[in-house]
Amino acid sequence: MKKNILLILLLLSLKAMPQTNIQGEYYFRKTEMASGFNFSADGKFEFFFTYGAVDRSAAGTFTVKGDTLKLKSNKEPGKDFNITGQSKQGKGYTLSFNHANKYLTANILCLFIKDGKEQTATTGNDGKVDIDLPDCDTIYVQHLLYPDILTLVKDKANNNNNYILSLNTSLELVSFKGIDLTIVDDKTLSCPSSYFLPMPDIKFIKK
Repeated sequence: MKKNILLILLLLSLKAMPQTNIQGEYYFRKTEMASGFNFSADGKFEFFFTYGAVDRSAAGTFTVKGDTLKLKSNKEPGKDFNITGQSKQGKGYTLSFNHANKYLTANILCLFIKDGKEQTATTGNDGKVDIDLPDCDTIYVQHLLYPDILTLVKDKANNNNNYILSLNTSLELVSFKGIDLTIVDDKTLSCPSSYFLPMPDIKFIKK
């Protein structure tokens, strides 16, 4: 009997607690930048982002736990580049990127790691990086105009030092991996500074 009473009181208290309605449209705007979410009642979301000549989007599902809003995008993270060729020749490391739009092969960050120490290089207009390193453990790449989770190119078991890579169409999508939003109140969502939006005080306001 006591257990039943306690259960009823618990249910009543939960019902009395304010419930945040996430469903709806939220927007964040800054100079030359606009982005927004649309959360639907069936637990799905859509996202858009535009900044200058860069347009990005995402779609997927969301869950709410306390004041944390977790997003699960349809995009598979860490797959923005494909290795189309690799070999071992000469010294150092060479990464070459191919795409029909040469504008997209510039501004690609290449991260070289050896014994925990990092060294970086960025592609220019030729879409290529040459770096005079005797050895490295791992290599990651990330497009600086379309930043997302780093794509692994080389691990410790790979002894090649020349790589040819292509850009996937997923580049324009956002994975949101590791990015959780915070529910501030009924009309405000806070987004942390991240690889995608490296800036403070990002607030999405409900329309």
